[in-house]
Amino acid sequence: MRTLAYGSWPSPIDAALAAAHDGHPEFVGFVGDEAWWTEPRPTEAGRRTLVRRRADGTQESVLPAPWNVRSRVIEYGGRPWAGAVHDGRPLVVFVNFADQRLYLHDPGSEPRPLTPVSRVGGGLRWAEPQLRPQAGEVWCVLEEFTGDGPGDVRRVLAAVPLDGSAAEDRGAVRELTEDRHRFVSGPRVSPDGRKAAWLAWDHPRMPWDGTELLLAEVADDGTFGEPRVVAGGPEESVAQVDWGFDGSLLYASDRTGWWNLYRDHQPLCPREEEFGGPLWKLGQRWFAPLESGLIAVVHGRGAALLGVLDPETGEVVDAAGPWTEFTSTLAVHGDRIVGVGASPRSAHEIVELDTRTGRARVIGAAHDDPVDPAHYPEPQIRAFTGPAGREIHAHIYPPHSPSWAAPGDELPPYVIWAHGGPTSRAPLVLDLEIAYFTSRGIGVAEVNYGGSTGHGREYRNRLREQWGVVDVEDCAAVALALAEEGTADRDRLAVRGGSAGGWTSAASLVTTDVYACGTIIYPVLDLANWASGETHDFESRYLETLVGPLAEVPARYTERSPVEHADRITAPFLLLQGLADVICPPVQCERLLERMRGRQVPHAYLAFEGEGHGFRRADTMIRALESELSLYAQVFGIDPPGIPTLELGT
Repeated sequence: MRTLAYGSWPSPIDAALAAAHDGHPEFVGFVGDEAWWTEPRPTEAGRRTLVRRRADGTQESVLPAPWNVRSRVIEYGGRPWAGAVHDGRPLVVFVNFADQRLYLHDPGSEPRPLTPVSRVGGGLRWAEPQLRPQAGEVWCVLEEFTGDGPGDVRRVLAAVPLDGSAAEDRGAVRELTEDRHRFVSGPRVSPDGRKAAWLAWDHPRMPWDGTELLLAEVADDGTFGEPRVVAGGPEESVAQVDWGFDGSLLYASDRTGWWNLYRDHQPLCPREEEFGGPLWKLGQRWFAPLESGLIAVVHGRGAALLGVLDPETGEVVDAAGPWTEFTSTLAVHGDRIVGVGASPRSAHEIVELDTRTGRARVIGAAHDDPVDPAHYPEPQIRAFTGPAGREIHAHIYPPHSPSWAAPGDELPPYVIWAHGGPTSRAPLVLDLEIAYFTSRGIGVAEVNYGGSTGHGREYRNRLREQWGVVDVEDCAAVALALAEEGTADRDRLAVRGGSAGGWTSAASLVTTDVYACGTIIYPVLDLANWASGETHDFESRYLETLVGPLAEVPARYTERSPVEHADRITAPFLLLQGLADVICPPVQCERLLERMRGRQVPHAYLAFEGEGHGFRRADTMIRALESELSLYAQVFGIDPPGIPTLELGT
């Protein structure tokens, strides 16, 4: 081991390597007995492709560039494809990101559009396709803009003809439901085709606050009868619904304070752990029924494992293997279950579990160490004590290198990472962005602050009307605890985050003196304007829960907004923003920068053309990472080799 100051260690994990491995597979499914899924391509302008795994194990990217399989429904999107074998051939439909049209893919020929283009507002968008080839239709969630404003929108369940007759004719799209609810997901059709179930909710609720589970009879001609609510409500979140092969109704509800599974309204496995999660994208799946009567589940407390639930006994048997975290996507075929799993030592992989043998194996997106894994961080699962004695969950990633150590009396700098959402969580998985810092001698602490998911509704509800307070306090409590115990250098602490995490980072610089600097990525900065038309429809009333109704507590919106208190920011910061972001638009950053003018606080603003909410292009991610490291180098007094200097203005 050689000795060099923390933050200055040479590392083989550069920004290009981290960018190339950003993102992970999503939306697994079966087409016949073949597993298919979507996969990111950061070096191809950030598009997502559709990958097919043939029966012989070979894989292919089904659609070449520039096809981009991604939906924009509710802006965060949803399941963008569906497939089946019909007349002996694969029948696949998908949403193309550029025009948001639904296309039919016939292997060997160019995709054909099934839906028309609308020039009104955000146009027509589709998600969660459900193929019904015998009826010549595909059922979807339709999001239709009726004007130019983000709130000029309606959402219904709709049937699209597979013959292409609606490609130029909006009138050929058959609406299955009325637009009485602001948001819908689904539908799921019973095995006998006689019933349909779906979820719905309305402003100001978010789906993790409360949803309704709706049920309707389906007539022979495919029309829906009058829907009725059978579960859910304003304070009960039903995260997913499906049907067992025996016709039983299955759903995940948090009516007990935890998302647990129910069959025909009876609990199957009552536990203080989650069998569901926050519905940020339509079509997320935490459970999937098998023909045998067993149920594939993604479940856990603070983590999510892949297991098989026996509904008769309530017993869950987890898949054996190295994976410690599974995402909210599942597909089943016969005795096979396919999901996406990862661990602190491996990135997300396509995992298949054979329920007959209990064997789990990787069948796609196999992790391949791009560098010696000795350079990966060695994380710790920790719990800290926050204000009023509340417990705070966090993952601590100490500096780690197989070749370098710091002088014995030096304490390392640490960066506190605040996740987005905020109703979400940071999973404990291999992330080369984290390794980019830890392998150079900078520690990272991911804080699952109050309001995060994975620990029940009570923990989630800590953030109600407390956004900008509890999240800030919890992150600061972890930072100061690390310093007090001698893990981190008290004078070299930073905070960073994107989206809601960007808000927490900015609010932390405004309201605390804990951090020497901060990185603020596509943030919310101005609550009143964000709640008054500067964001998309899905989250336009979110702040009523996180902060309180604007009309009732306007002073709270002012007091908590970083843009209103730019004079309190004294620490250097880096602001990163996508210019095509409609969720947290650039105007929020521009407003803060205007109020920072002349204040002599070193800062930089990098805005990226063509990037939306969440950077997807490799060149963007490279510049963002290197700029972030340069900020820390200048503030912490370290000298990482080979990093371009970020120019900090005042």
